[in-house]
Amino acid sequence: MLAHAKSCGIVGQNNTIEQTPPADMTALSEYQRLETPGVWRASAGDQRRDVMVSVGDATLVIYDMANRALAHWSLPAVERLNQGTRPALYRPGEDSPEELEIADDMMVDAIETVRRAIARRRPQPGRLRFFLLGGGLAAVLALAVFWLPDALVRHTAGVVPEAKRAELGARLLGDIRRVAGAPCETALGRRALNRLYARLLADRPGRLVVLPGGIAETAHLPGGLILLNRALVEDQEDPDAAAGYVLAEALRSEAQDPVETLLRATGPVTAFRLLTTGDVQDADLAVFAEVVMTAAPAAIDPETLLQRFAAAVVSSTPYAYALDISGETTLALIEADPVPPGGGRTVLADGDWVSLQGICGE
Repeated sequence: MLAHAKSCGIVGQNNTIEQTPPADMTALSEYQRLETPGVWRASAGDQRRDVMVSVGDATLVIYDMANRALAHWSLPAVERLNQGTRPALYRPGEDSPEELEIADDMMVDAIETVRRAIARRRPQPGRLRFFLLGGGLAAVLALAVFWLPDALVRHTAGVVPEAKRAELGARLLGDIRRVAGAPCETALGRRALNRLYARLLADRPGRLVVLPGGIAETAHLPGGLILLNRALVEDQEDPDAAAGYVLAEALRSEAQDPVETLLRATGPVTAFRLLTTGDVQDADLAVFAEVVMTAAPAAIDPETLLQRFAAAVVSSTPYAYALDISGETTLALIEADPVPPGGGRTVLADGDWVSLQGICGE
């Protein structure tokens, strides 16, 4: 280690030794420039070397013995590694590999004094800041309680990809089938369902599923799944009424995103888990499956529904009488039918309709 034969000096701007200024001057003006020997290394694996250390208003500069600058340190960032021990060890900041050893007491005291003075110059939080911080915190808490859960649910539902929606729909269908029974399935019946879906909803992903029970009429799941009770195909004379049920349920699924409905039914924790991990727990899906099977179908504006019938070129009258055999409560769908019965395109060929009616077998 370097033997400190030269004590620390206070060097003025004209390179002459100056007397210490009055005590009421700040530390920054008192120590205009200090120099002393030190021992420095650039990293833990480097050789320690003798250097000269110069401290100014807010900068510590390390020189080699040829007066070439090796490093510049910012005093506000300098950290003491061995507080209360001499020689003092410093580094230029957190996680820095550099290390500087200073044995001169005057230089050590000066560095500590200057650093404290710089720290005092930094803005300190006062009463106004305290109230601003408190008000900001209260606002954040209010947002967290009243706005964040709803925003989290809406945002999460909006970013769920189609593949994940299809997975959630399939898992929900698995929960429903434990109560409602396995979906009705025959080769010809599945072909008929696919043709009916393509005829009515060709522009959207999904499929139709006929259940032997569990739901009163129709329901929908994420991934474009539309569930039909077997009675809607077995008890109708022609496919037009069943087509109306499909169009109405598709409209409900578009009006209310089924993933968003799932997240609202199970809470913001489920939304956060889906957003961060991409998954929903089985218990949450089981809760929502029960909601799907017991919820009453949402009301639909007749004018909006009639527009859907017109776009699909399907008569709304058979659906209206299927809902209410008297037609009293569905008079708007009958009187404003955009496609008179028998005047539109065939919904499903007779052979397909017969296959669909027998999809659940005996």
